[in-house]
Amino acid sequence: METLANFNLKDEIRDYWSQRAETFDSQPGHEIFSEDERAAWHALFHRHLGSGKQRTALDLASGTGVISHLLDDLGFHVTGLDWAEPMLERAREKAKIRKRDIRFVMGDAERTLENPDSYDVVTCRHLVWTLVDPLAAFHEWFRILKPGGQVLIIDGDFVNPGLFNRIIARISAILGMASRSSARGDGHKPANMMETHRSIVSRVYFSKGARAQDVAALLEQAGFTGIAIDTNMRRIHRTQARNFSLLKGLERATQHRYAICARKPAT
Repeated sequence: METLANFNLKDEIRDYWSQRAETFDSQPGHEIFSEDERAAWHALFHRHLGSGKQRTALDLASGTGVISHLLDDLGFHVTGLDWAEPMLERAREKAKIRKRDIRFVMGDAERTLENPDSYDVVTCRHLVWTLVDPLAAFHEWFRILKPGGQVLIIDGDFVNPGLFNRIIARISAILGMASRSSARGDGHKPANMMETHRSIVSRVYFSKGARAQDVAALLEQAGFTGIAIDTNMRRIHRTQARNFSLLKGLERATQHRYAICARKPAT
């Protein structure tokens, strides 16, 4: 029964993001809206991964290909993997328009079906907090990485607001703007989508919040070494804030957001 429950939840997650595909690129924090923001993302990836030099990279939960394009900018040979077909359709069209040689395939991040030891780099943005079984996913990512390969996770705790966020939420409620200041931009979603989102969050592994130390501990269990937690996301947040309301920008800047880089041992 547990397996069936997990399967159903994963189906719900896939369907939810399939429905979000239509408006995904219209939302700040998803797509990139300025060259300054693009440069900030490039700096983060270069800080942890270096230049691509045609190394192979797998971008998990690639959505419409935002991160895939950043990796391509840096010279990686990129494959984007997602299990929501509407996302993949938009990703392929975007790559065609931009004349990018990025391969997009359908697959499950917890069971990619990719060959072992086949990628130099595995990346994901805002995926880990949604995983049903993150330890199984990390074992899978370890399997498909080449010896010495790296995983770079960009994520955050979107469940537990800090004191400042609670103050912002209170101010927003007083001003009648609560829907616009929710932790994940729910003002862009109809009520039924917001309820689906809340339901999913309550049942995933990190339903209490994906804290960086907890993610790092699971990476270590999966065999990764050299695990580094980077909470310096300020440059990215500053550039994104130009497209948010003041309260939303402050909220994002004070959330527990991070990048975690880890390595598969070379031998």
